[in-house]
Amino acid sequence: MASSPGKSAATAESSLSTPPPESPPKPKHDSSNFDILETYTDLLHSQPTLTMPLAAISSLISLLRHSPPSTTSETLSLLSHHSSILKSSVRNPIALSAGTDLFQRYIVSTLQSPSSNTDAQSTQDFKTIRDQLVANGEQFVARAQEARGTIAKIGVRFVGDGCTVMTTGNSRVVSAVLNAAADNGARFRVVYVRSDSHPGRSDGKGDGVVAQLRGKRIPVAVIQPSAAAYSLGKINMVMVGADGVVENGGIVSRMGTYQLAMLAKSVRKPVYVVAESHKFVRLYPLGQYDLPVQQTVVDFCDRMDYIDDERDAGVRGAKEGKIQGGGRDDEEVVDYTPPELITALVTETGIHSPSAVSEEMIKIWY
Repeated sequence: MASSPGKSAATAESSLSTPPPESPPKPKHDSSNFDILETYTDLLHSQPTLTMPLAAISSLISLLRHSPPSTTSETLSLLSHHSSILKSSVRNPIALSAGTDLFQRYIVSTLQSPSSNTDAQSTQDFKTIRDQLVANGEQFVARAQEARGTIAKIGVRFVGDGCTVMTTGNSRVVSAVLNAAADNGARFRVVYVRSDSHPGRSDGKGDGVVAQLRGKRIPVAVIQPSAAAYSLGKINMVMVGADGVVENGGIVSRMGTYQLAMLAKSVRKPVYVVAESHKFVRLYPLGQYDLPVQQTVVDFCDRMDYIDDERDAGVRGAKEGKIQGGGRDDEEVVDYTPPELITALVTETGIHSPSAVSEEMIKIWY
């Protein structure tokens, strides 16, 4: 039966008046066009001396500058969300956690101050506060970048004439200390333990510490990790850097650091850690396997065809331990060195015993 013209018109009118399906709500802050990972990666590549925590903080500062959150809640939500994106993009988030958590704590403490009470302030007032946060954040990064030079001035007292320093991991802070000692005219030697996580390097000449020191006529011996114990009789100390300094005074650093510290402790040689305070991270590992890191080092297998020259345990661990999502190509597997193996830590604030790290963290965080 054909429908009447009146009924058809009514049906058409009804269909036209039906509202379309609702689209998903847009975020309150316009950060959809901001790529935190791209920003972070560009910073690392364009500024080779920038540490991972500072690159993370600088990325969050760029995020605040790019996005217009208008309340305290939106600001904290924005930072938390993009911090999670950064940390989830890497296999080893410890260094990033140190930077992002510290910056978020700084933002919270600033916004909670009486002068920044945003509950009764307008959007325009909050924009002023946000601009101030960005400016202060940039000043913090600038001061933190100076930490390495300050540590070098403090750490040179450990490197005197006639001493021999053992190191590993190509730490830029260790390099700064040793180069400062060389510039001061100290006559010392260095034993550099090549990392097994550098497949394809046979003599260590590509490592920055070795190249710089040899360029200043400082004698450097490059050895395999298997020769570390043999070489202990020729050294006076071990000096290493750190990816992160944890709450109990231990450190997370390149694979092999724990081994060197154990060997040095067995023959009563001091172990000094040089690291910036922005690498202090709220983490309390109970042992080697209690780290929030995705890496394969001990990989059991019973298939003969699984083992070949390209996929032995050391090389595979190094490849799988590298950062994903855009970072430096030299980020490798790590281990944990407990505080009882560390003689002292040198930061830009001075020389500290491992037991004093918790107190220093309270000063930084609270």
